[in-house]
Formats: sequence, C-alpha cells, structure tokens
Amino acid sequence: MKFLSNFVFRLGLWCAAMALAVSAHAAVHPDTLVGFAGDFSGRIAAIEALGAEGGDDARRILDALEAGNLGVIDNRVLIVEGDTVLDAASGEAVTDILASEVDTLTVNNRIRRALSSARAALILISGSQPERLAAANTLGESASPTLLPLFERALAAEEDASVRAVLIRAAARVNLTDPDPTLRRKAAQDLGSVTDPAVRNLLAALVGKTGEGSAATWAEPDASVREAAAESLRAIDRRITLAQSTGTIFTGLSLGSILLLAALGLAITYGVMGVINMAHGELLMVGAYATFVVQGLFRTYLPNWIDAYVIVALPVAFTIAALVGVVMERLVLRHLYGRPLESLLATWGLSLVLIQAARVIFGPQNLELANPTWMSGGIDLGAGVVLPFNRIVIIFFAGFVLLLLWMMMQKTRLGMFVRAVTQNRAMAGCVGVPTARVDTLAFAIGSGVAGLGGVALSQIANVGPAMGQGYIVDAFMVVVLGGVGQLAGAVWAALGLGVVSKFLEGWAGAVIAKILVLLFIIIFIQKRPQGIFALKGRFADD
Repeated sequence: MKFLSNFVFRLGLWCAAMALAVSAHAAVHPDTLVGFAGDFSGRIAAIEALGAEGGDDARRILDALEAGNLGVIDNRVLIVEGDTVLDAASGEAVTDILASEVDTLTVNNRIRRALSSARAALILISGSQPERLAAANTLGESASPTLLPLFERALAAEEDASVRAVLIRAAARVNLTDPDPTLRRKAAQDLGSVTDPAVRNLLAALVGKTGEGSAATWAEPDASVREAAAESLRAIDRRITLAQSTGTIFTGLSLGSILLLAALGLAITYGVMGVINMAHGELLMVGAYATFVVQGLFRTYLPNWIDAYVIVALPVAFTIAALVGVVMERLVLRHLYGRPLESLLATWGLSLVLIQAARVIFGPQNLELANPTWMSGGIDLGAGVVLPFNRIVIIFFAGFVLLLLWMMMQKTRLGMFVRAVTQNRAMAGCVGVPTARVDTLAFAIGSGVAGLGGVALSQIANVGPAMGQGYIVDAFMVVVLGGVGQLAGAVWAALGLGVVSKFLEGWAGAVIAKILVLLFIIIFIQKRPQGIFALKGRFADD
C-alpha cells in the first residue's frame, strides 16, 4: 500500500507539473503584445519579447505578422484568417469583430529584421546544433537587454561548447552595459572562458584609458570590473598562445609525416644502392595521380561508395609507383651503380620524363581531389586554430606505414638481406645474398612507399605534374640528417624538421626559415657526418 500511495503521489505531481507547463505555454501573456498597439519601436520590442518568450503561440503570432494577418483594434491584437478573427494572445475566436474591420499592421524592413532575430531566438531553444549555433550568432550581433532572459535560459540547457561560447559572449556584452558594477564584473569574468580574439578586444577596451596622470579617464570606472577584465585577458592570452602553439606543432607534424613518407623510400634505396634518385619526388606524383584516377572511377561506377576511394587508392598507388621504380632500376640505374654523378643526372632526366608524361596524359593544370566525408572537418581549438581531420589521418597513416616498414626490415628474410647489403654489399654477396634482386626489390618498396606518400599528399594539396619537386630536397635533407639507411633517424629528422620549420616560418617567414634549416643541417653534418644515427657495419667504421 505504501508503494502504491507513493506512486499515486508522484503521478499526481507529474500531472500537475505537466498541467502547469501546458498552461504556461498555452497562451501568450497579453502584456507581451501591448507594443503592437504603439509605434514601430513598440512593435519591435513586442517582437523581441515574443522571441524571448518562445513557444508555439509566439511562433503563431510571428507567422501571422510576417504574412500580413496581424492587426490591432482598440488595443486588442487580433489575427485574421480568412473570414475568421482570432485573439492573438489566447488563440480563441472573436465573434464581435468582423475580418473586414481589422486593419493589418505594416511590415517594413525594420520589422523584418526584428522578425529574423525573433525566429533565431525560437530556434535557439529547440533547433539542431548547426541551427542553434547560427541562431546564437545572429542574436549575438544584435544583443539587447530584452534578449538577456533568453540567453540565460538557453545557457542553462545548452551543452554544446561552441554554442555556449557564443551565448556567453552575447549575454556578457549585454551585462557590460548594465549600470550595476556587480553585473559588469560578472560579465567580465564570464568572458574569460571564451577563447575569441573579438572577446579579447572587447575586454581590452575595458581596461583602456584616455589621457595621462590625474587627467586620465578609465573606460571602465569601477576598479573591480577592470581587475576582472584584466584577469580574463590574461586567461584568454594563455589559451590563445597554447592553441596557436598546438596548431603550429600539429602543422609541423603533418609536414613531417609527408616528409617521412617521402624519405622512407630514399632511406632504403640510398642505403642499399647509394643512388641519389632525383626522380623520387615524381614517384609521389605518380601516387597522387593514381589516387585521382581511382576517385574518377568511383565517381563513375561506384558513386555510393565514393568515401572509400582513398582506401582502394592505397594499394593501387603503391603498386603503380613500385612498378615505375622497377622499370627505372632495371633499365637505367642498374647500369650506373658506383657512378654517383651519372646516376644523379640520369634520375634527374627521368624526373623530367615523368613530369612531361603527366602533362601529356592529365594536362598541365593542377587537379583537386575531394576529401571523403570522414576526413572532412576538424577539431576547433579556438583562436582560429583548427586541426583538420585529413591531416590527423595522414599523421596516423605515416605511423602505420612506418610500422609496416619496420616489421618488414626486422622480421622478414628480405629485410635481413636489405640490412646486410646496406651494411656491407661485398660481404653480403659472398655469403649468398642475391644483391641484384635485393636492389630491385628494395627500389620497388621504396618507390611504393613514395606512392603512398602521394596518396597522403593528394588529400591536402592539389595534384599537378611538378608537385613532387617541392619535397625532394627536403626528403634528402631528412635522409642525410637522420643517417643513411636508418628508419629511426628518418623519423626523428622528418618530424623535427617539420616542427622546427613551422615555428621558424611563423617567426621569420618561409624563405628565411628554409635558409636557417639548411644552415643548421650543414653545420650538423660537419660535426656529425654519419647523421643522428650512425650506420652499423664494417664500412661505417672505416
């Protein structure tokens, strides 16, 4: 019985609450509509009040006003629907007034702007996340004391950080103009939680002053408000600095990942054969164009699976770039071992051939590839710093390729042969290692890894015939700095050069940054010719 009585009691409370909620939203309070009986300023105030109050009845009245069906007779606000006249506040039919007797209100541009803001206020409570964000931005641009209750009510229910930031900023802007210094101080404190350069400028204006000495006049007369604004400024500056530093490091890691994918192949081929392959950048281009072709095939034959084209492009790009590498090694480079100058010139000529072939087949113009939906967008850190998903995927992809390559080098028979030839080719040949076959396979693997780098590069840059030339010099610097044939050295050098370059670019510009990096590498190689990690083997000790 006790359980039953408790259940009945709670059910009664719930029914009472629902009844109160229904009665609260069943009709608009008549005082809210008084402004419609006055001038345009009064009508705009009434529209703002309806937007702040919300509910279906407020929406019904705003719809009637926009449609030209809202009128006023003897301070009574009415809605005309054909021959029917309704009381705007209650929605009930009015029988003592004819529809022809009601003069509807004029809707001008000022009224339309107010209606737009009021509709944004309605969406702010019940819309989707993108709709709420758009509504908050719309209301924030024209924030007024009338909308303050709406902002506070929306903040109490809002969970999305981006929408909350806009609402906090809008409410604080209203409170900063309040005569009460307590409200102004609270507004200054609230703005400290918003990482936005516009908010920072707003707070900086509060702590500013005009004049000097005893004649100085503070923009904000209350010292406690100025102190709160100064503390919020310091908090915003700390978060902006952290966000910008994080963005710079992330961009450097992204660049380093591309350099790593380009340098891994070079680290293998140069370590095994000692060949300076100036066409290695064009193998990136081959992988990028292979990705473009795969995307075109998906758009034509599998449009519903277009988001999967990048996954399919990976083995395709690896295979095509590896085959191009095998052809280069078999036809040209095999005959130039031990002749570094001739091999350099020959590979440079091969790079020109590949560039011209791309121009003939695909045209000279750059081509843009669309990111899959799962690689679109990014993580917003505030202060205008966004970490794009496509670059995040590239960083993890570079780590995955590095892991596969390390497993191949350390856990397979081919990897053992490659390491043996890298350390001492003559001795490896004496103990039965097929050095010629190892050269071909190593060149194919290195070229294929460059093709994978082209897939990654196609997701952040345009695809063009000369796209690989911008990375070949940096890739060689990574190999030389990290140590010939050393995967660990390539990782440290690629990521280090990427991050350092981005920080130097922000400080001195791209050209000066490139010069400083080159000078550092020259000095470093003078002091440590073997690179970060020395090559192990008998020749390394000579």
